[in-house]
Amino acid sequence: MAGSSRSDAQQRCDDIRVFRAELDRLAAEGVLDLSETQRAAVRAHHDGLLATFSREFDIDRDLRAKTLSRGMRITSFLGALALAASVYLLFYQFWGRLGTVPQVVILVGAPLLMIALTAWLNERDGGAYFAKLAALVAFACFVLNVSMLGQIFNLPPSDSVLLAWAALALLLAYTCELRLLLVAGLVCIAGWIAARAGTWGGMYWLSLGERPENFLLAGVLAFVFPLLVDQRRYGGFAATYRVFGLLCVLLAVLVLSNWGEVSYLTWPPSMIEGAYQVLGFGLSAGAIWLGARRQWADTVNTGVVFFVIFLFTKFYDWWWEIFPKWLFFLVLALTAVLLLLVFQRWRGRAAPGPEGAA
Repeated sequence: MAGSSRSDAQQRCDDIRVFRAELDRLAAEGVLDLSETQRAAVRAHHDGLLATFSREFDIDRDLRAKTLSRGMRITSFLGALALAASVYLLFYQFWGRLGTVPQVVILVGAPLLMIALTAWLNERDGGAYFAKLAALVAFACFVLNVSMLGQIFNLPPSDSVLLAWAALALLLAYTCELRLLLVAGLVCIAGWIAARAGTWGGMYWLSLGERPENFLLAGVLAFVFPLLVDQRRYGGFAATYRVFGLLCVLLAVLVLSNWGEVSYLTWPPSMIEGAYQVLGFGLSAGAIWLGARRQWADTVNTGVVFFVIFLFTKFYDWWWEIFPKWLFFLVLALTAVLLLLVFQRWRGRAAPGPEGAA
């Protein structure tokens, strides 16, 4: 597989494992039984592929390795947090004893050193766990050190720093196929867009959270980005973009459906809340429909979660004060059962569609 990525290699490995299991079942059931020569040829071809993938990409060749890899990813993340905290505390322990020049040299050199280490490990480690740990620490150092440089030179806080953080996070994310840094980069971009929109509306940029509508554009852009730029080389990146985009949009709509006073709209708050409640139901249902049509499980799950949240929020508004509490929760339970029946019936009627991009 020339030009394949680690995610492509892992997917092919998983396909081989499933194929072998199904081939054994078919042989046991008497449906298809290859000759020994054919079986040997297929197995030799697959073994060669697996050996190549293991050598080039450090893939998980079986379920045991896959289970261990999950633990290694968690360990890598926790190790990065611990190492970043160690660097932070070490800096502050000796910081006051250093002059301005040594401080600037350390602040500039630390992230550069970690970025170089990430690149070296990524080349030797095939983009696996040590490179990802170094990438997380490099990003943490960069965020910390840019903030401290601003304090040293008494610079006013600016939303432009979010773009610098986003640029490094996305660079490291695509280099090491690290979804956590992809999320960090998207958060920075969404924050910058919201801050810019708030500034144009007359707000101070640090008050970006006071206007949820400022996040709607960032959410829409994140959701459509994998439709415009192919992400299949990077395992799980397209799903991450979609879920992040939906979260930006639906969380903003959820807030506005309950607190209309924070909207830019000049309507009465009750009318604003009603309009956003209808929009929330429509967007959640649309996400479920689109996800089912394109076979995006992540989009379906996110849409279902928010549809239920919007529905239960309305139930709370309507009946919490007038129903006995046992009856209120019984209504919630019966509604959940009804939704399960609806989704089950829909799933049974759904015709197989084209497989969506991952």
